[in-house]
Amino acid sequence: MDQMQHIDIASRALKYARKSGAEEASIKLSTGNGFSVVSQNQVIDLVEQFNDQSFSISVYIGKAIGSASTNDFSEEQIYATIDKALSLSRLTEKDDCNGLAEKELMATEIKDLNLYQPSDLSIEKAKKMALQCEAAAFEANESIINSEGATVGSYENQSVYLNSHDFIGETQSTGHSISCVAIAEKEGQMEMDYDYSSTRGLDDLRDHISIGYSAGNRAASNLGSRKLKTQKAPVLFSPRVSKSLFSHFLSAISGTSLYRKSSFLVDKIDQEIFPKFIQIHEDPHLMKGFASTYFDAEGVQTKPRELIQDGYLKGYLLSSYSARRLGMKTTANAGGHHNINVEKSVDEDLNEIIKGMQSGFLVTGLIGSGVNIVNGDYSRGANGFWIENGEIAYPVSEVTVAGNLSEMFSKIQKIGNDPETDGSVFCGSVLIDNLMIAGE
Repeated sequence: MDQMQHIDIASRALKYARKSGAEEASIKLSTGNGFSVVSQNQVIDLVEQFNDQSFSISVYIGKAIGSASTNDFSEEQIYATIDKALSLSRLTEKDDCNGLAEKELMATEIKDLNLYQPSDLSIEKAKKMALQCEAAAFEANESIINSEGATVGSYENQSVYLNSHDFIGETQSTGHSISCVAIAEKEGQMEMDYDYSSTRGLDDLRDHISIGYSAGNRAASNLGSRKLKTQKAPVLFSPRVSKSLFSHFLSAISGTSLYRKSSFLVDKIDQEIFPKFIQIHEDPHLMKGFASTYFDAEGVQTKPRELIQDGYLKGYLLSSYSARRLGMKTTANAGGHHNINVEKSVDEDLNEIIKGMQSGFLVTGLIGSGVNIVNGDYSRGANGFWIENGEIAYPVSEVTVAGNLSEMFSKIQKIGNDPETDGSVFCGSVLIDNLMIAGE
């Protein structure tokens, strides 16, 4: 089904909704297809193909909202779905903050962000890549005795968003990915680790064999791990896990958390949250970005902007609804944040930062979800390596890193120049001074 067919179906549905009593309405229609191939213990364990489609509608009557969805594109089912949404809107309470975003905010500047990068990757080629990736993990180190598999995947997606402001937005996108999980064993101790790459275009993926080697070497390097004594020490978060710190920050500045008063960053606009050397940008127009779009989930025009400038909080992440609840304006973040770039503060990568440390804990993995966005309390299981005299001394496991996000953010010492480019939050290695490490 092409985009013109998508628009035709959605346009007729929107017309029916308005004719049936909706004062305002919005529709999203999408189709997607792709596959995933898994090699486990050098055998193709799974080949999964999918073809998905969905139609969803929200209608507003007297500031009451009703929403419904279906994956059946027949006219009869779509009209039945609209009728269901209308019925629900008549049963729900009115909320003066409900409604479409203002018409004058609808996107008019259409941008091709190179999100659609189709490839000739076949299932047969993906099988070979998965087998070779996993084989590389086994070859990386003699201690690799098992794996949870190597996975190669590819997908394409097409979607349209229409609303009763006469806005029509179209998106076409692709995604390709490779991952490998290796298991190492020595003297009865088993350790597991992984590596992966995920990009819009096939040619932008890291080499699949290098991903397998990396997964195997990472798992093997964790063998012989020790616990630490409970202490306060510098903690260095590798790029693989440092982005999670800023994901907590993004959750705390999201509109839903703010209007519910369930964030430690309520009423913190123009206050210092981070050290003055920290800058955080939101870029919805990054080419090939996984969170790139010229319009948000309500059709509002997106724009690059500063979230943190010289350590000060300059913006929240608001939809039209959360903005109205807060007496503010939408920031074109209906549907979530866009690409987030945490600028480097030093021209050093992970290894160079380690060389400058007398001692400390390098975190390469985090476990659990012990983060309270309401008050900022942070407590997560961690594994990694102890650093001594600027070098990695030995692997560490079964410890907990604890603190409060407000304090942790303020004690950041360095942000490295080595961000991972997968995902939608880009941040290099992060060194935080004097954190509590709970161990023995």
